[in-house]
Amino acid sequence: MQEVPEGALMQRAAAGLAVVVAAELAGRRGRVYGARVLVLVGPGNNGGDALWAGARLARRGVRVVAVSVLGTPHAEGLAALLAAGGRLLEGSVPADLGGYDLALDGILGIGGRPGLPQHVADLVARLDAAGVPVVAVDLPSGVAADTGAVPGSAVQADVTVTFGVVKVCHLLEPARSRTGRLVLVDIGLDPSTETPEIDAWDVDRVADAWPWPAQRSDKYAKGVVGVDSGSETYPGAGIMATYGAVHGGAGMVRFLGPEAAHAVLTTNLPNVVFAPGRVQAHLLGSGWGDRPDGAQAVAEAVASGVPGVLDADGIGHRPERLPGSWLLTPHAGELARLLGVERSVVEDDPLAAVRAGVERTGATVLLKGSTQLVARPGVTTVELAVPGPAWTGQAGSGDTLGGLCAAVLAAGRPAHEAAVLAASLQAVTAAAHPGPLPPHVLAERCADQLGAWWQGRQR
Repeated sequence: MQEVPEGALMQRAAAGLAVVVAAELAGRRGRVYGARVLVLVGPGNNGGDALWAGARLARRGVRVVAVSVLGTPHAEGLAALLAAGGRLLEGSVPADLGGYDLALDGILGIGGRPGLPQHVADLVARLDAAGVPVVAVDLPSGVAADTGAVPGSAVQADVTVTFGVVKVCHLLEPARSRTGRLVLVDIGLDPSTETPEIDAWDVDRVADAWPWPAQRSDKYAKGVVGVDSGSETYPGAGIMATYGAVHGGAGMVRFLGPEAAHAVLTTNLPNVVFAPGRVQAHLLGSGWGDRPDGAQAVAEAVASGVPGVLDADGIGHRPERLPGSWLLTPHAGELARLLGVERSVVEDDPLAAVRAGVERTGATVLLKGSTQLVARPGVTTVELAVPGPAWTGQAGSGDTLGGLCAAVLAAGRPAHEAAVLAASLQAVTAAAHPGPLPPHVLAERCADQLGAWWQGRQR
């Protein structure tokens, strides 16, 4: 493929950026002509994109003022802006920021160091206090482009316009929350030539990939889950896990956990069986506590040749290596313990951490949290589940998620798909039922969500 000159790419980026900014101005104030736009300019190509876009806006009657906040502005872009009637302020910032209709963040790009110098952070804080909406060029300045971390001050964008491909920081928290509405502009790059860092699933893809039962499917075809979760000290974990498996569509659930959970399950889920037998997927570990025979229970389940989910306390009882058909579901703290690092290491670079979990164990790994990542053996690209609201993060949510994962695994899906589908279902369900529902109630609503998807497919 013929290489596109850098100048042409910048012009395409600036054109797309100007279109988005003009649409924002028209939507917010009714027209573009006469609007006031403040362009915050850094030294790199992002600053050049912003200046060239500013020149296009100036030619449409927008009063554009650029402020050089870091380094030397892009020479050609600055010349174009000035020729179009824009202005440049060097070393000073307008006192009345509230007089601007919009600010364009062209300070730092994907090669910039995360965080903002104090004088830039102060200016960004003033814009925020004045209520000036911000359109970020490529990414909000201050976020870490390749990890999604926000180690210091950063721009809070209302809209982010990126070019060619979506970046990691647009998808992973906490940078994702700084991105605002994301607009992808095609500038003629061919993303198929590179292996993507992340494969982000959407709702339609999840619904299409769900293991829907055939008209003649029996309980064994739908999948039987064996749940060995909870303990006499923590019976709730086993109950929550069972709720997830039942409402995730398992054809049968065999509960092999503590006697203390039987009464609740018998009363509320009378379809649960309390006897060992044939299963298509195991679920072990949550709520085990300090279980003396934990390692033996895991070893026997792995030796059965049936895939499984290993959660919470069970992860500490794993053998040195696991098959890729087994799924580990740690949160950041549990993955940190598995890797022998501080929790902050996992939180600062979750992509590297979830891949390291696969390398360490041989298993597929679902890293639970505000963004839920799935890595598997032999594949570089990490899958990202559909994100959900923050109130799913409560005690018991991981237990029900383990049950949902096991239900999909028992239906015949590979471990990585089981993880993405289950995590996405839980997130979509939580978004559809606002409020901090208890995890077992949210699991019940998961069955409703599956029913809604199924009905939509029949139309």
